Amino acid sequence: MPNLKDIQRRIGSVKKTQQITRAMRMVAGAKLRRAQEAVESARPYAERMQSTLAEIARSKGDAEHPLLAAREEVKKLEVVVVTSDRGLCGGFNSNAIKHAQKVIAAREADLDALTITTAGRKGNDFFKRRRASQMGEFTALEGWVTYEQAAEIASRLSTRYEEGEIDEVVLVFNEFVSPMSQPPRDIQLLPFSPGEDAAGGEEAEALPYEIEPDPQALLAALVPKAVEVAVFRALLENQSGEHAARMAAMESATRNTEELVESLTLQFNRARQAAITKELVEIVSGAEAL
Repeated sequence: MPNLKDIQRRIGSVKKTQQITRAMRMVAGAKLRRAQEAVESARPYAERMQSTLAEIARSKGDAEHPLLAAREEVKKLEVVVVTSDRGLCGGFNSNAIKHAQKVIAAREADLDALTITTAGRKGNDFFKRRRASQMGEFTALEGWVTYEQAAEIASRLSTRYEEGEIDEVVLVFNEFVSPMSQPPRDIQLLPFSPGEDAAGGEEAEALPYEIEPDPQALLAALVPKAVEVAVFRALLENQSGEHAARMAAMESATRNTEELVESLTLQFNRARQAAITKELVEIVSGAEAL
């Protein structure tokens, strides 16, 4: 049984840990509010961009864009896995990694080449140890996510797709639903799909207005931008989810430390009571012997 000093030392250590977890929870909560505002502002813009492209695609005529052209057969797949740079956020990163592994396992048998691109150190460290030969570009997400980061990632992917180095790009990330829910999901980034109305076809109704300057010029300007916006939204979703997951994890850790302190205090009191009782017994025994 540990002595009183050992128990006191452990109580002090747990209380210091409790101060750290409580401070980290408060910091994560403050960052979450800012991140949540950013992602909620980006969602309407991304959705409107999608619907605008869908409208243009319905009346595009002969207008085409290489990022919209789907391959007849997908043999070269690139999976972009978005995680965080730091840990201490529960199962947030492992959920995204597990989902990416499921996506890869479902497609790998039919592929000639697989490339894994990572945004965030946790995902990069995981796949680098297991699939080093298939690793592509890596982007660190240190600090606050910026549009420039998303544009750089989207530009690399778009160039590789246009040059025929890859046939499809799948983006895996954690979607921010609420502070308590950040489920992993995957979307097809390239070939980019403007929406269900994009295919047009014979059944598509003609738009009641004309598009100027012309659909081809608009597609050339908007499609690369839409890919950048899709990547940026995924990074923002991931950023909000990370702070929410860390806040929940630190709150749980703080509760655990409180319970541990109570348990150790009870153990300390019992040990002290036993020591006092033992001393009293020794005093009484000594007095009787005299």
